Amino acid sequence: MFRSIRWRIAIPYTALILLATAALTVYFSGFMRQTHLADLRAQLTSEARLVGEAVAPLLVEGGTVETIDPLVKRWGELLEARVTVIRASGVVLGDSHEHPAAMGNHLGRPEVQQALADGLGISTRHSRTMDYEMLYVAVPVEADGQIMGIARVALPRTRIETSVARLRCTVVVASLLTALLAGLLALLIAGQLTRSLRGLTHLAERLARGDLDGRIYLSSQDEVGRLADAFNRMATEIQTQMESLADQRNALTAVLTHMADGVVITGEEMRVRLMNPAAARMLGLSEGAATGESFVAVARDHQVVELWRRCQESGEEQSETVEIVGQGPFLRVVATPLRGTPQTGCLVLLQDLTQIHRLETVRRDFISNISHELRTPLASLKALVDTLYNGALDDPPAARRFLERMETEVDALTQMVRELLELSRIESGQVPLHLEPTLVSDIVLPPVERLRLQAERAGLRLTVDLLPGLPLLLADAERMRQVFTNLIHNAIKFTPPEGQVTISAKANGDAVIISVTDSGVGISFDDLPRIFERFYKADRARSGGGTGLGLAIAKHIVLAHGGRIWATSVEREGATFYVALPALTPR
Repeated sequence: MFRSIRWRIAIPYTALILLATAALTVYFSGFMRQTHLADLRAQLTSEARLVGEAVAPLLVEGGTVETIDPLVKRWGELLEARVTVIRASGVVLGDSHEHPAAMGNHLGRPEVQQALADGLGISTRHSRTMDYEMLYVAVPVEADGQIMGIARVALPRTRIETSVARLRCTVVVASLLTALLAGLLALLIAGQLTRSLRGLTHLAERLARGDLDGRIYLSSQDEVGRLADAFNRMATEIQTQMESLADQRNALTAVLTHMADGVVITGEEMRVRLMNPAAARMLGLSEGAATGESFVAVARDHQVVELWRRCQESGEEQSETVEIVGQGPFLRVVATPLRGTPQTGCLVLLQDLTQIHRLETVRRDFISNISHELRTPLASLKALVDTLYNGALDDPPAARRFLERMETEVDALTQMVRELLELSRIESGQVPLHLEPTLVSDIVLPPVERLRLQAERAGLRLTVDLLPGLPLLLADAERMRQVFTNLIHNAIKFTPPEGQVTISAKANGDAVIISVTDSGVGISFDDLPRIFERFYKADRARSGGGTGLGLAIAKHIVLAHGGRIWATSVEREGATFYVALPALTPR
């Protein structure tokens, strides 16, 4: 209860009202008692004087008990009080409640003595006659300036106290009603105040939970109303700022999420505070798992960690190109200290140079391979020309033989240039494809029949396994025959005698997979990822001749059809080349 400000306001206020009312009740009770007693004394005095005036003639005539006592008893009934008439000598001549003969001399009574001395006697004492407390008021009865007797009127103390108690009860009841009304008023006022405060509290709780749409509207213009207006303005300002921050955060999140470079931000305790998806992908981690972890555990590479540590220690930007151990990507790592921010830390930028590195490697290999491919025929041509100049022209049979060899080398160079031009045109999309619904057999069987004689001469078994009911392919049949001619020719060339070359096809979902499998020497694990690069040839391939462009051309023709080509191999056990082409969905 006391946790509520409503009760903390109402209860002390009510207690104060009760205390003040109680004090006023005590004061007014005493005051009213004294006032009532004073009024009662005045009333009894008036009544005593009336009685005195009534019995004065009787006393002058020497009244006796027989003449006065009946009159006194009638006055007692009329006044509803005890009335006593006493001779100046103290002898009781009449009493409204007792027989005068049974009463002793009253000259020594305090009220009688005071009345004789001062003209008015008032006394509150225990009555020996009545045996209870009474209030006495006595006045002298005079005639011709001479005191003839004493007229006394008395009331029981109990009647006085009862009258005072009724008055006190009235005051107490009125005080309690006043306190009750004051308490209810305090509760009402406190309730109105706390209702407004509860609304403000609820609004503050909504703001604390992040609900910035809440508002409170009060009609009052007092301090609470102004506080509510301030709350509303604060909520509006916070909402505006939060929306602005949210827009900035969303823009930053979108940039970090979609940027190709990796971003890692570390804090003072060398733990990761933020990592974007690109950085998680480069480091082989999940984005959520890295947050809060040590940067050393996240980077897992001593070069990256050392670069980051140098940045932390020197406070200067550090950059280096590293290769992540065990994963292979080449990264450009730039570590920059965060300055002008509330928390010190470091920004690590990761740029993936793997593709650039791979392209650079391909470029170097291309230059090396084409140099090798051109050097051999050019050197042969140079030697043949020198031989002709040195006298072979004078020997027609020898000259003819040398010219035939020169023609062979020129044809090889021409074929290489032709294949390079064709590959360049295919890569640039300048070779149009004549796509039409085509049977798988129309693609596979012509190259098989063309090369069957070559396979038989090499002592190989060339078999075709096409499942029935294969879907049609939307393909350029002539270009796809070129692909399989190259694949089957390579399989025959690198398979030893008594080996086998198998061409098969099967439907796989929305595609048809055609495979060429041989039992030849196979392809090494290191060479397998690069066999589709132009001019790339393994050592075993160099001894077999060729330009090294056939698989590169085949790859780009398949890609132009929306397909995929790949190979699997176990060294010295053979290789399998797969071509997956989209199937033509029947309408």
